[in-house]
Amino acid sequence: MRTRTLGTTGPQVSTLGLGCMGMSALYGEADRAESIATIHAALESGVTLLDTGDFYGMGHNELLIGEALRAAPAARREQALTSVKFGALRGADGSWLGYDGRPAAVKNFVAYSLQRLGVDHIDVYRIARVDPDIPIEETVGAIAELVEQGYVRHIGLSEVGAETIRRAAATAPIVDLQIEYSLISRGIEAEILPVTRELGIGITAYGVLSRGLISGHFTSDRQLGAGDFRAFSPRFQGENLRHNLGLVEQLRKIAEQKGATVAQIAIAWVLARGEDIVPLVGARSRDRLAEALGALEVTLDAADLAAIEEAVPADAAAGDRYPAAQMAHLDSER
Repeated sequence: MRTRTLGTTGPQVSTLGLGCMGMSALYGEADRAESIATIHAALESGVTLLDTGDFYGMGHNELLIGEALRAAPAARREQALTSVKFGALRGADGSWLGYDGRPAAVKNFVAYSLQRLGVDHIDVYRIARVDPDIPIEETVGAIAELVEQGYVRHIGLSEVGAETIRRAAATAPIVDLQIEYSLISRGIEAEILPVTRELGIGITAYGVLSRGLISGHFTSDRQLGAGDFRAFSPRFQGENLRHNLGLVEQLRKIAEQKGATVAQIAIAWVLARGEDIVPLVGARSRDRLAEALGALEVTLDAADLAAIEEAVPADAAAGDRYPAAQMAHLDSER
């Protein structure tokens, strides 16, 4: 497995990271044994970056990763790097209650995450969304104190805009920005990506398959459970879905010519956008993980990239990437 560096001051990580959220929340039922086996398979393949959030399944995801790490061979366990988001407030019914970026809350959140993960430090720690009532300088400053104390190795950001990135980076070294980036979610290219590159901040890109929409496996007749995020996501509704799956079929033609799958082409495109970008793949099974890892063997030349962007132009997707209420919380969209 090749490696990339998170920013100019961050750790060396695997070219692909594993996003573990779907093993606990938002995409329907997941098989616990298969989830743990998938984490083990990822570590065996050389994947080092495991991404989670303390609010994924209200702690379930961190406990799952902790269990997987304890059961992994020592050498694999030691290579694992944890990336954790915090700050999202949840109700017992699963409702979303806002975000808390107060310094005292930051220190509280990390204590619980360390316990659930069974580790003595977190490699990259970040607030999931900006708390509108707390200056980003205060939140980042609190994480910087945790770095000094050895509980956190590096500071990251998540879904923030260019101005917030600059303010955070003026407070403490930032190694990466975690943000959605894919063929059909290219909003970072105008302002955010130029700023991260200016400041030497890496990108960990989530949603590279747009929650399965551009994986090549999603069909218009798929039935989604009430707890599945996609049942409410604008891009998966009605005419939007039909339009977006039409883009996938255009991409499928290119994939077939390259002897690859649609998912592999979509991941390879993100990989080709720069050495400072590390895609997170949300595989919940070993089969899907193996498919994603196959993207590392796909080489896209200039003609391939031109064909892909002709098939799926920037801003071609129909529908926002989140429902309106959640879009309002995204500093990156302001």
